[in-house]
Amino acid sequence: MSDQGHRWYPQRIALLLLLLSISCEDSQKAVKEEQPTNKMDSVAVWQQPAEYEAQEALWLIWNPFDHKEGASNAAVVKELVTTVSKYQKVVLAVADSSAYKDAMAQLPQTLMDASNVQVVTIPSVQFWARDMGPSFVRLKNGELAVADFNFNSWGYAPVDDPDNQIEEAFDRLAAKHLKMPVVSSKMISEGGNREVNTNGVLLTVETVEKGRNPSMSRAEMEAEYARMLGVQKTIWLKEGLKEDEHTFLGPLETGEDFKAYTVVTTNGHVDEFARFVNDSTILLAAVDSVQLHSGDPIALENHRRLEENFEILKEATNTDGTRFHIVRFPMPDPIYSTMGPGDEVYEYIKTLDYSEAASNFPKGEEIRVIAAASYLNFIITNKLIMGQKYCTTDCSERARELDRKAESTLKRLFPKKEVVMIDALAVNLGGGGVHCISMHQPKK
Repeated sequence: MSDQGHRWYPQRIALLLLLLSISCEDSQKAVKEEQPTNKMDSVAVWQQPAEYEAQEALWLIWNPFDHKEGASNAAVVKELVTTVSKYQKVVLAVADSSAYKDAMAQLPQTLMDASNVQVVTIPSVQFWARDMGPSFVRLKNGELAVADFNFNSWGYAPVDDPDNQIEEAFDRLAAKHLKMPVVSSKMISEGGNREVNTNGVLLTVETVEKGRNPSMSRAEMEAEYARMLGVQKTIWLKEGLKEDEHTFLGPLETGEDFKAYTVVTTNGHVDEFARFVNDSTILLAAVDSVQLHSGDPIALENHRRLEENFEILKEATNTDGTRFHIVRFPMPDPIYSTMGPGDEVYEYIKTLDYSEAASNFPKGEEIRVIAAASYLNFIITNKLIMGQKYCTTDCSERARELDRKAESTLKRLFPKKEVVMIDALAVNLGGGGVHCISMHQPKK
């Protein structure tokens, strides 16, 4: 695969355009000069608080660009800031003065004047806060710290790539802003592939973690989870969703008269298909009978993978030896779109080195893509659940019913919280969802 940039940045010039007032070299210098001095190589981590515990704030990053022309990421971030800030504090990170001006121009002034919205400047080139943002852990003395794993842009760039280093420093700079210590690791891992409960049980996907760290054994990774996050028990799920596979593996067979490229996806993050909602309950996506009998090879492969993971979860136990309550959750039907020259994702994925088994990328021609659509990629906050819906102004009754089922299930599982479903397809067209672009900061 290519070393050129990460996730979907097509060329170095994209970074220059995004950071505008700061060149790539200047950004690197700024990141290095502002490294916090509070790194701790050996510290007593007690646990990583679960997302459903009390939160101090929700972190978001102002989006740098749209994945597809006409599909606004800013609109999604704006809706999240506006809705979540009614209930709790939101920390909105901006990359530089240009990003700050853009955010101020698009967000209502009354919202920005509110005490529940805080804007901080931290260099970044992406807005996937779940993965390269601060993962908060609680120390045995009760204080909070930030767990700083290594980062290689979801497997699309080496760790020493200049752009990648800007992203890798984000969590440390967030820790400096918060005056929190940092616990660091050379192991590569993203927050979107780690789900924890308050007992120290971790859900993660083996193909992702092993792909990021091919020289590490499961035992070595488990030891690092224990040191970094206070994990007592790791449940290794096998594979993630088919439509979440690395883009450089080539386009997917859809069962129709076209193939579809994935949109710079992670190769199987857990938060697309399996989530903790409390200490004893795990949500797991399921392919329904309509999808299973559609003849769609993606649905058939997802069914195989999800049922294999179901068998693992049925046998898994909590730290006290009790089995988990597993709730099967709907999946949206495949959502396809087109991309062409000028679309940011298209411009990046045409630069990738595709596997020998994959056909050559048709540069200059429009392509079909499959969105990283999921009902399980929702955000949990103190009083609110922010979910994703796919039936907007014009949709089938089938799509409307799937949305209703997902929303009603979330309401049943979180009876004391308000559930708000939003159209986040613009984000899905970049390889993730609303959970991927947020990070919860627990209360002290």
